[in-house]
Amino acid sequence: MSAIQFLREKAGALVAFVIGLSLIFFVASDLVGGGGSQSRRIRKYYEIGEIAGEKISYQDFETRVQGLVEIYKLSGTDVTAEMYETVRDNVWDQMVREKILDSKYDKLGIGVSNDELDDLVLGDNPHPIVLQLFTDRTTGVFNQSYLVNFLKQIELDETVRTYWLFFEDEIVNERASTKYNTLVSKGLYVTSKMVEFQRALNGPTVDFSYVMKNYASIPDTAITVSTGEIKDYYKKHREDYKRTASRDVEYVTFDVVPSEEDRKSIEAWLTDNIEAFKTATDPEQYINLTSDTRFNGFYQTIDQVAPALREFVGGGDTDAVYGPYEEEGYFKIAKILDIANRPDSVHARHILISSGTSYESVKAMADSLANVIRSDKASFEPLAMAYSEDQGSAAVGGDLGWFEEGMMVTPFNDACFSGKKGDVVVAESNYGFHIIEILDQSRNVRKYKIGEIDRQIEPSSATIQDVYSQASSFIGNYNTYDRFNEGIAELGMSKKIANSVSPDQASLPGLDDSRNLVMSLFNSKEEGSAVLDNSEQAVLEVGDKYVVGFCTRIQKEGYAPIEDVRPDIIFALTIEKKAERLIEDFNSINAGSMTIDNLATNMGLTVQDAAQINFSSYYVSGIAGNEPALIAAATVAPEGVTTGPIKGNNGVFMLAVYNSVDSSSEQDPDMLRMNLSYTYGMRGSYGAYEALQSAANIVDQRYKFY
Repeated sequence: MSAIQFLREKAGALVAFVIGLSLIFFVASDLVGGGGSQSRRIRKYYEIGEIAGEKISYQDFETRVQGLVEIYKLSGTDVTAEMYETVRDNVWDQMVREKILDSKYDKLGIGVSNDELDDLVLGDNPHPIVLQLFTDRTTGVFNQSYLVNFLKQIELDETVRTYWLFFEDEIVNERASTKYNTLVSKGLYVTSKMVEFQRALNGPTVDFSYVMKNYASIPDTAITVSTGEIKDYYKKHREDYKRTASRDVEYVTFDVVPSEEDRKSIEAWLTDNIEAFKTATDPEQYINLTSDTRFNGFYQTIDQVAPALREFVGGGDTDAVYGPYEEEGYFKIAKILDIANRPDSVHARHILISSGTSYESVKAMADSLANVIRSDKASFEPLAMAYSEDQGSAAVGGDLGWFEEGMMVTPFNDACFSGKKGDVVVAESNYGFHIIEILDQSRNVRKYKIGEIDRQIEPSSATIQDVYSQASSFIGNYNTYDRFNEGIAELGMSKKIANSVSPDQASLPGLDDSRNLVMSLFNSKEEGSAVLDNSEQAVLEVGDKYVVGFCTRIQKEGYAPIEDVRPDIIFALTIEKKAERLIEDFNSINAGSMTIDNLATNMGLTVQDAAQINFSSYYVSGIAGNEPALIAAATVAPEGVTTGPIKGNNGVFMLAVYNSVDSSSEQDPDMLRMNLSYTYGMRGSYGAYEALQSAANIVDQRYKFY
């Protein structure tokens, strides 16, 4: 097995969890170099973010993304659009960690030496990445000899070397991170006073009764809030009003769907091909040259044939062509290419040979193994275990079990269903050469090989242009926000609204993949302006639609202006003033001198009970939401004494503890110390990094390009 084939089979899944650095380098465009105002504007435009004062360019970021994509592809992974998003997130997170932590590593003297790296790869306790790569999946045993041989091979193959260095970089990064986290965690020490304090928090458990006077008992109209109070509150609580960037957008869509003319044109095209299909000397080749979908060559039973074709196929006329007919978004014509009695299912085993120095050597190896099996010089099972590169079936002697027609690739399928029980044949597929032994076949059934020429029902270029012209005409005639709404009313169109759209949002109402619209929305400079793309065009293509929209609100990242949060501040101040009045009500009757029952009677309130409450409790029965002030007061209140007033989230409380149990003395100080040490150690693993992240003032503007 070649080194690259080994990595594809063994490391494909691992790559998905190991996010590292690409080794593909990028030479920046001349556009971003040099001086001058134009160059500065270009550099500014291509800034995708900022980390700890260092600008991140789109070019550098995209280079890293493409490098990691190449690593995925080398592992045999199909990089979908969704995976691209994951890769970008992973690369960004990695760049953030590098910019934040590398300087810390240098200052603290943290590093990974070459000797240490060698030990992590070749030592007695290899790194988990190495273990996962070179552990035999069937036996679960780490194969160090294969590791050594593999490392020798990478010097001969630059592609494999790049692939391996990806994992090597990740080993270094992980080890440096572990050292840093350990250093931080070990710097956190649990003192005896901390243990004592924790015992005091955990110890008291109380049962208590309480009454609450709800803030709703005072009407909002009874409270007056001045402009000066609003300004003072905003200054004191400004951090509470920090917000991310968002936009509101209103838009209409113009669906691009096939017209009746498009449908008729496709039907006519298929009708014109009926005679040529009927007389084609090689119908399979004709299908592949003509149809949207390639011919698969599988035989089907009458029950497996599409319902629209069953009556035609059942007639058995191999000269006729059926159609055009519509099925699953396609127009089709169909012809019976062959009728045969074939096994309903087959039981087979195989040996896959795909690696070698050349195509000829791989084929020769397969032919040689097939001849050995046919001559009875060796049995199939041990050869499959020793040579097959299909790791899934090699462990069971190549056995694939029973399968129906169409479940395997075409060459493999044909070899199994055209041969007979006991045959040993060689078939070539995209995966390599298969030495196949047909172990058994079920009874023969009547099957049909059906050829179809299809054409997807999709809008023509003329239809697409016509819909685009409609959208262009609309924005041309209704080019202001007010006119936009007038046009919608005049034409009876349906307007869609998306509020609080975030820069990285991927979909909007009625639009699945709407990144193009969102990116353009965040290029809008003014509220009430049309959404324009980078080419200043107001008609945006989003999937199978054209979209025209207007940006109706712009919220910039940072602190919200006082006017935007004025209602929230008024609400908070209203609650504060209501609390002051309710506290005065309790104090005016000397509530603390009464029993909780007398107090309830005096003020027309209801007594409620709460049981088994300690300082770690989150909720109190009978109250919606949490009331941390009430819980804290109850755990330290003396038993049998009415305590309060206590300002809470829902109202003002008075309470009386009627049962208290202090289990402080029962708590093992050593166990508490160990638990606290573990908790602080865990915090050290992420708390320090979170603090560094916060101090780095990270600006993420990837939404401008993705």
